[in-house]
Amino acid sequence: MRWDALFADLESQFEALQDSDLYGEVADRIRAEVGKITVLDRLRGAVDTVVRVEVMDADPIRGLLSRVGKDCLLIETERYEEWLIPVQALVAVHRLGPWAEPAVGAVEGKLGLAHLLRGIARDRSPVTLFCSGGGPVTGTIDRVGADFVEIAEHPLDAPRRRTEVYNVRLVPTQALRALRRR
Repeated sequence: MRWDALFADLESQFEALQDSDLYGEVADRIRAEVGKITVLDRLRGAVDTVVRVEVMDADPIRGLLSRVGKDCLLIETERYEEWLIPVQALVAVHRLGPWAEPAVGAVEGKLGLAHLLRGIARDRSPVTLFCSGGGPVTGTIDRVGADFVEIAEHPLDAPRRRTEVYNVRLVPTQALRALRRR
C-alpha cells in the first residue's frame, strides 16, 4: 500500500508540473503574439465602435471610428463632423474592446494621411486644422506635399474666394494633430 501511495503522489506531482509547464508555455506564446500587435491593429478591431480619442493640442473627440488607414483614423461624430486624426497625434483611445485586426486589403493597407488630405483638397471642402502649438485654423486645403499641407485661410461660412482668403499657411504634416470637416 505504501508503494501505491508513493507512486500516486509522484504521478500527481508530475501531472501538476506538466500542467504548470504547459501553462507557462501558453502564457509565453500569448505574450509574444500580443507583442506583435500595433496601435493600428487595435484600432482596426474597433471599427464601427463609438470611441473617445484624446489628441495632442485639441479637445477629446467622441464618435464612431469608421476607418483606419496606414497612419491615421477617421471618426464621425453625432454633429455630422468627420475627424481625420494622424496616429502620431494620439494620446489615448477609450472604449476599444478586446479585439485587434491586421490590415487585410491591399487598398486599406496603403491609404494614408497624405492620400486622404489630397482627397479633401480635391473636394475643396472647408476644414478646421488643429496643429501643435497653435489654435484652430479654418479654410480650404490648397496643396498637399510630401510632408506639408497648405491651407488658404478664410472663414468656414465663406467660400474659398480670393477676396475671402486672408492668409495662406504651410503646415508640416508632423505638426497636424487633427482635421475636422463638416
